[in-house]
Amino acid sequence: MPYKAYFYCVETFETEQPTENQPGVLPKPVLVQDKKNWIRKSLISLGIYAFLFYLIFNQDLVNVAAVLLVLLIHEFGHFFAMKAFNYSNVKLFVLPLLGAYVSGKKSIISQKQMSVVILAGPIPGIIIGFCLLLNNLYYPNQRIETLGNIFFVLNVFNLLPFIPLDGGRLLEALFISHNHAIRVVFTVISILALTFLAISTTSFILLIIPVSMVFDLMMELKNHKIREYLKQENINYIVDYSDLADKDYWTIRDCILLSFNKRYNGIQAGVHQYSIIEGGLLQHVTAILKTPFTKDLGVLGKIIVTLIFIFFLVVLPVVYIFMKFPITA
Repeated sequence: MPYKAYFYCVETFETEQPTENQPGVLPKPVLVQDKKNWIRKSLISLGIYAFLFYLIFNQDLVNVAAVLLVLLIHEFGHFFAMKAFNYSNVKLFVLPLLGAYVSGKKSIISQKQMSVVILAGPIPGIIIGFCLLLNNLYYPNQRIETLGNIFFVLNVFNLLPFIPLDGGRLLEALFISHNHAIRVVFTVISILALTFLAISTTSFILLIIPVSMVFDLMMELKNHKIREYLKQENINYIVDYSDLADKDYWTIRDCILLSFNKRYNGIQAGVHQYSIIEGGLLQHVTAILKTPFTKDLGVLGKIIVTLIFIFFLVVLPVVYIFMKFPITA
């Protein structure tokens, strides 16, 4: 269930005339966030998700309902945590068969808040699952055990230390968010680990995740080269799109056209005119930009968050295993 913190949805863009304070510079398109219909779209996706699981689980409505319940509780944990920290345009999206994710926007991202937002997804589900399984040890019930296993296993799985799972996102936020080389290595390890996991468990549908990550990584490597050029030219790309200067927008756009000439074939760099696919270029420009990130977790804070992470990923599962299968002399 993968979790994405910075997401912009471009529905339309508006055009204007050159501004008086920047004569001859065409204003950047106005970013219009899609604040409508996300609930309807999510409900439709949820319906598709339920139907596909209905087929996979041999038309077992109870298991389908259990998976959807676990999914929604997990994602609403992220959702309400982002709301509590005043993220704007918070939305929940469902990806059939793959899970769901919550998106939101904030002008400055706090490391401390980000850690809470990430952990708010899996931890409630792990606690619920552990309590259900613990109760089942004393009052056996097959349905309760199934529900507890789904809550527990799916959320513990989501805490595995690989991107794009919540565990990988947490480690990235704590230790490697702004180190490009380590992020690339971490992403490659995650791709290999998730590929091995999908093949070893014969869950071949999960191969969609590492395959898509390969393409994302290839694009990110090109985007990083663009950022390196912008840094040399003293162009600030760690900025919210609304604060991006018009001139800088067209510079970044030119860099994108030169680096992705096949993808944007037919659009000439250096010609600053709106194109029929300006919305797509606008999305790419926002992908180049980095949201300001505040490292407000000290050493002690990182240790505490890491211990919480280890407790729910390792300690609690081990405790349950020993309770279910006690060692007898």
